[in-house]
Amino acid sequence: MKILNVNTNSKSEIRQALKRPLIKTEEMHSIVQPILQDIKIGGIDSALRYAKQYDGFDQTDVRVSEKEFSEAEKLVPQNVKTAIQAAKENIEKFHLEQIPKSYSVETRPGVKCSREFRAIENVGIYIPGGTAVLPSTVLMLGIPARIAGCKRVVAISPSKGGRIFPSVLYAAKLCGISEFYKIGGAQGIALLAYGDEDFPKVDKIFGPGNQYVTAAKNLISIDPEGAVVDMPAGPSEVLVIADEFANPKFVASDLLSQAEHGIDSQVVLFSTSELLVTSVIEEINIQAKLLPRKEFISESLKNSPAVIVDTIDLAIELSNYYAPEHLILNVRNPDQYSISIQNAGSVFLGEFTPESAGDYVSGTNHSLPTNGYAKVYGGVSVEAFMKGVTFQSISREGLKNISASIIDLAVEEGLNAHANAVHVRLQNDR
Repeated sequence: MKILNVNTNSKSEIRQALKRPLIKTEEMHSIVQPILQDIKIGGIDSALRYAKQYDGFDQTDVRVSEKEFSEAEKLVPQNVKTAIQAAKENIEKFHLEQIPKSYSVETRPGVKCSREFRAIENVGIYIPGGTAVLPSTVLMLGIPARIAGCKRVVAISPSKGGRIFPSVLYAAKLCGISEFYKIGGAQGIALLAYGDEDFPKVDKIFGPGNQYVTAAKNLISIDPEGAVVDMPAGPSEVLVIADEFANPKFVASDLLSQAEHGIDSQVVLFSTSELLVTSVIEEINIQAKLLPRKEFISESLKNSPAVIVDTIDLAIELSNYYAPEHLILNVRNPDQYSISIQNAGSVFLGEFTPESAGDYVSGTNHSLPTNGYAKVYGGVSVEAFMKGVTFQSISREGLKNISASIIDLAVEEGLNAHANAVHVRLQNDR
């Protein structure tokens, strides 16, 4: 990790160090766009051709069968089943509180306005299957979709040797997902977005993925014939704010837990203690040697700065500028600083709150905005699988009460037919 100090490095130098690894957006789009267009026309046959090319998929039946679901359940070790079930219970408990409440207001006598929520009927969830197996992502997306009441939830994931990892299918079954396809990458996103005669398209797509998946989501989201996407989600990232009282072993372990995601992940440390920063880097070197994904970690750390700051308040100010996917406050009395946090996907308070708890079992959602998008996006929630519909009911007297304002505004905008729609009602005295 590169060490910087707010007292010796300029603000521009620090901001430069905080830049995420470059995502080659134009290059990714140029690769992915032809795939999307091909599948838009050729449907599942074209998608299967790309699945064979990129993932070695050579089967004709791309949908997971009931037999495969049953066999997968038998292959999952009991301790993993127990862990998945515990995670499911906590995620459900937290997300059930997110069900949005309908409301009704009488804005003027005789003018009643209300807002009610409806589930998005057809949704697709993408489960990455590249360098890591992620049954946790199935839970994070499948549970809020079920709570929201989505009629059709389609899951897709790249296969290995023509099969989906058993724990992923087990988690899907727990979430009530029976429509699961063994296809991933840009071709999987395209299939969800465009469908074909035998595969109805979905209306919204959820889930993280690699740069090709992210590029595909970006492109289908701006195609009127495509689909809406949940949020911009790229390489994983964490920012840790630690004071002189933090345990360097804890801080190092949190940084490593995100660095192991991939070579384009970024981990950042802000600390008021130069001694702590030195100790954390030493501890990173010790712990990393024992981790199987140390090659990913080594590359990730090349893009990862440690910044020495004067105060925790300054660290939070810089964090709000960076807008991390995950923010850990490993400081004394972290609650007193939480009000100052404006931009973060998910926040972890205190030394015994590792980011990995939120990734798996605490109950919050781990599908979060990255690359600074936490400034404008929140993480996946039940509301993300729903939309609000407004209603209004106006009596004759109610219309009289607001008629002058409607007419005056319509005339001001030059939309006289709008004004006439009020006139004819008030003149038609029945």
